[in-house]
Amino acid sequence: MRESLAQKKVRARAIYRILCKSYPNVRCELSYKTPFQLLVATVLSAQCTDKRVNQTTPALFKKYPNPIKMAQADINDIQRLVKSTGFYRAKAKNIKSLSSKIVTDFDSKVPNKLESLITFPGVGRKTANVVLGHAFGIPGLTVDTHFGRLSRRFKWSKSMDPVKVEFEVADLITRKEWTNLSQRLIWHGRRVCHSRKPACGACPIAKHCPSFGIGEMDPIKAKRMVKVEADFK
Repeated sequence: MRESLAQKKVRARAIYRILCKSYPNVRCELSYKTPFQLLVATVLSAQCTDKRVNQTTPALFKKYPNPIKMAQADINDIQRLVKSTGFYRAKAKNIKSLSSKIVTDFDSKVPNKLESLITFPGVGRKTANVVLGHAFGIPGLTVDTHFGRLSRRFKWSKSMDPVKVEFEVADLITRKEWTNLSQRLIWHGRRVCHSRKPACGACPIAKHCPSFGIGEMDPIKAKRMVKVEADFK
């Protein structure tokens, strides 16, 4: 029988209550002191681990701690400092450009509006919602590869489009919890509900998850799932 929206909301909120108990002290795992530093760190985190970003940003922020100094920086020096995060030329270009835009268009202050943040080079809705949620306390859903994967496994959404996933999940969970929901889904995806072989037997959400047992799927289906996740990144 097809699940109604009301039933899906009840199940989603039951899952979220368990996630709250499992991960009571959620936080952004990127190190930062200001909204600008979080914005830059989040840009660097694309196709890179938070651990690697946190190893990279201390030297970057020591030399260029704010948008004014970053906008004035030599692009080659930024490249050198962020090289270990991968795709460093594009990231360095975006960081310098967005810093200049913050200085010229926003009086050197990171704006707290999604519509403004997504005008910056290298910044999409995911990055904007990270900054809004953790730097400004404005709720937002951060649809990264973990969020997308778990949303599909929980049957909250069928879409591979991050924006569509964001809006479909937004209908299921109270707005004030969006930022914490995002962080808890990311933590659960990293720790339990892995892409290749989820630890279904150890998952506290198992009884509410329509994909329970996916960890024992046949090898061909598992390879297809991994390919889908890779495409989604």
